[in-house]
Amino acid sequence: MEQQFAVMKKPVITIWDRPGETKENREKKLVSSIADEGIYGMGLRIIGEETQGYYPVVTAYHYPGYVRKVDVELTGLSALINWEEGGLMVTDGELVDIMSIPKVQGIRIMSVPRGALIKVREFESEEPGWAMVELLDGQRGFMRNQYLRPKEYSQSGLWTDKLPQKEIVDERQFRGAVVETAMEYLGTQYRWGGRTSLGIDCSGLTSQSYLMNGIIIFRDAKIQPGFPVKEIPKDEMLPGDLMYFPGHIAMYLGDGSYIHSTGKIGSSGVVINSLNPEASDYRDDLVKSWYASGSIF
Repeated sequence: MEQQFAVMKKPVITIWDRPGETKENREKKLVSSIADEGIYGMGLRIIGEETQGYYPVVTAYHYPGYVRKVDVELTGLSALINWEEGGLMVTDGELVDIMSIPKVQGIRIMSVPRGALIKVREFESEEPGWAMVELLDGQRGFMRNQYLRPKEYSQSGLWTDKLPQKEIVDERQFRGAVVETAMEYLGTQYRWGGRTSLGIDCSGLTSQSYLMNGIIIFRDAKIQPGFPVKEIPKDEMLPGDLMYFPGHIAMYLGDGSYIHSTGKIGSSGVVINSLNPEASDYRDDLVKSWYASGSIF
């Protein structure tokens, strides 16, 4: 049987940890079974039979889960490769409108969050500042090209089983870029399992910030064998390195500050905190539970 793949056809789709949207927690309360989120244009490899309207899948960054059949477009390998190599760019705005004509008065076809993969036909179309784009279904539209950035990562891990990583030629430049990407999410609400500008969790923030700069790290809040992050001494951290807590992860910014997505009441969402006990944004609970730091360098 030929291996099947799929492409996400909605702006944001949920990736569940089972073929169902809910589960019971330890207290026997009904909670969401969300494990991750996928973003428009991202690919998936289907790894089993459909179950109750769900496909078991693995993402390009090697994270498993289940997606609803109605949220994805099934495709073969050659079509997926054509999509991957067909001029994709990444959206880089909180929520970006795709319009029927290159004018703000056009009909809104779709709105996609930061991180969506969009096929760009003409970066500069007949109207300055507007790109002509093509959606999965072949429909063409227009979006402001200021909200497009180069796609720096490969999805070839879907069909090669290897984690493709961008070659980093300038460590300092990379560190600055990954920090800048994380900072773009500042103020975004905390969402369990989220990885978009509409809502994001701690490991969604760090993994998506690295992904958009060409490096695939583990999606969850731990150092995982087979991924490029290795433990380093805490006092050797540089901007862009990662800080690990039980069930939580943050990105170090330098000068004793770090950015993370937190569900803490009164300081929820993507925020900056300090390691300095004298600072107003010091988090004593996190400093006490901080058990490791990690770096790809």
